[in-house]
Amino acid sequence: MPTRRTFLQQLSIAAGIGAAASLGLPLGSARASETDRWFMPDEGEPQQRTYLAFGAQDAIWEDFTSDVQAALGRIAQAIAGYQPVTVFCRASERALAEKHCASTNTTFVTTELDDIWMRDISANFVVDDSAALGAVGFNFNGWGNKQRHRKDTQLAALVAKLAGVPLQRSELVGEGGGIEVDGHGTGIMTQSCWVNANRNPGWKLAEVEEELKARLGLRKIIWLPGIAGKDITDAHVDFYARFVRPGVVVANLDNDPQSYDYAVTRKHLEILRKATDADGRPLQVHTMSPPLSPRRSKFSQGNPDFAAGYINYVVLNGAVIAPQFGDRDADEKARALLARLYPGRDVVQLNIDAIAAGGGGIHCVTSHCPAV
Repeated sequence: MPTRRTFLQQLSIAAGIGAAASLGLPLGSARASETDRWFMPDEGEPQQRTYLAFGAQDAIWEDFTSDVQAALGRIAQAIAGYQPVTVFCRASERALAEKHCASTNTTFVTTELDDIWMRDISANFVVDDSAALGAVGFNFNGWGNKQRHRKDTQLAALVAKLAGVPLQRSELVGEGGGIEVDGHGTGIMTQSCWVNANRNPGWKLAEVEEELKARLGLRKIIWLPGIAGKDITDAHVDFYARFVRPGVVVANLDNDPQSYDYAVTRKHLEILRKATDADGRPLQVHTMSPPLSPRRSKFSQGNPDFAAGYINYVVLNGAVIAPQFGDRDADEKARALLARLYPGRDVVQLNIDAIAAGGGGIHCVTSHCPAV
């Protein structure tokens, strides 16, 4: 299969704008007011449900399609042991989705899909001071028009509709995988993702920051440089730094000197160790490293985009669902760290190599709705 970096661009910028217009997106809408009181909760807070997109297709995944579908099924069934799951699938693949994902805690919604990256295409849920639920959309454009996305662009509105809330549209273009918050006013973002002409041409860092703060209820954003052009996302933060809880962060530390992330993750670690949160507290920073030993070669061999990142886990009610990559020592080290960081939650590790072959992980293919 092709790597995510070499996927052919399927949509022109003009077509992307046309799709947005057809959805009624307010392309010229005003930026959020500083008086808006919505904020995004921490992922460790109670959740209503998880969403997945059973959208792998041969045009993108080629001979890995069935493996990706099986991996999505393992994730869906593991999550359903802890909280309700909604699986989006094409009408023609409803039976297949049910075969892989079905449980007594899972519902299925048929819709059109381009791919599987639910974190990036879903609504981003927020709550207000009275605990009312809202949702924000960041106008997904295929990570800068790198991949077909006309159908996936519409999913955020559908997710918000199912949750019974209107979708607030930001002027910014971005993805949920580019957002990390502690639920108490602090965010971590990468500049390579948000301040990028392939998404937000003409926007300066200060303007991007102002809009993100207003939409997500943030008082401070810790900016990591990231790295543009090395993966399709231009370095989403959920592969680099995650809030465990306010004041506590786990950061990716790549120990492979041949990896472009070797220098990037060290720069990020330097920034995080010097940073304070919105309340002025220094961050307690833990590190989590990808495995160095050979992994299951069917998916990783010769694939520079194989995403062997333990940090791309997902937090649920009562559990953390995390990847394992067949490196016994590294897998156990990651499991043990997550168990220490999330006491009282089960740590469940899954083989998601087929998804990692496309440059993503468990956090990338899931999104959630907070409980209010």
